[in-house]
Amino acid sequence: MQLYTALALGKLVSINEKRLNKYISDSGYCSRRFADKLIEKSRVTINGKVPELGTKVIPGDKVCVDGMEIKASASNHTDRIYIAYNKPIGITCTTELQVKGNIIDAIGHSKRIFPIGRLDKPSEGLIFLTSDGDIVNKILRAENAHDKEYIVTVDQPISERFVERMTRGVPILGTITKPCIVTPESKFVFRIILTQGLNRQIRRMCEYLGYEVTKLKRSRIMNVELGQLRPGEWRDLTASEMAEINAAVAGSRKTAMDDDFVEKEVQVASETIESAKKIDIAADIKHDSKTIESTADKYSTRKLTRIDVKKPVVSSTGKKRLSLKKKS
Repeated sequence: MQLYTALALGKLVSINEKRLNKYISDSGYCSRRFADKLIEKSRVTINGKVPELGTKVIPGDKVCVDGMEIKASASNHTDRIYIAYNKPIGITCTTELQVKGNIIDAIGHSKRIFPIGRLDKPSEGLIFLTSDGDIVNKILRAENAHDKEYIVTVDQPISERFVERMTRGVPILGTITKPCIVTPESKFVFRIILTQGLNRQIRRMCEYLGYEVTKLKRSRIMNVELGQLRPGEWRDLTASEMAEINAAVAGSRKTAMDDDFVEKEVQVASETIESAKKIDIAADIKHDSKTIESTADKYSTRKLTRIDVKKPVVSSTGKKRLSLKKKS
């Protein structure tokens, strides 16, 4: 076995050594995050031995997953796959083949690929899939703020207040969503451009404002449009599209941490969490008149006074409501 070594900080190291999770990801088997899970479950071996997380692979090592050898990727990346897929409703964005209706079986690509991010099962539209673990990490980095555009249908007429609140940001998952662009398309339909990827973000934002999403389609990711791609169809990304994507992520570090993926709950400072909490206006209802200070709005503080409070009124949706008015 030929080794390429150098002396660094008094230790003999391999110049071409590569972290095991990156080696597996570069091969197109799965993402780095999923590779770590495989390693933790002892499903990976190097030269017949079970390694630990962080183990390095050097030229000549034989890496296997579940007994199947994983080949190193081509150094010039010519073997990388990049596709755009119009995910239909009902398809699950997972590489777990035992899950019925998984996205890998739905596409049926001849090469091993995995999705970049995800779309909820009830949602449809554009999603990227690739065999390139590095670009997955770069695109998913929250710091890169890449545009994603959605067409959303809700269950009731869209108001000016709804558009303004959605645009400014609302409290969900212990944080306040970043400002975004919201454009009404019709009485029940609007477009929204996000640079965030919180878990079920649009649905949660609408729910906070009393709306229910009845249809959600992603129409664009960065510079790539869904276009005329029909549900269930996929195509290779063009050279020009890939050039723009690579330019957009050029400044990103390659490795994404666990909290960079869409399935997450953002951790923020305690004072931010407190400011995002709804005021429980149904509490302490024995007082007919009580002044409270609302901090639910990030940008302003308002003093409100309860009036005629005997008991909360339960609406048709099951929500409790109290009558409030601004303090004079």
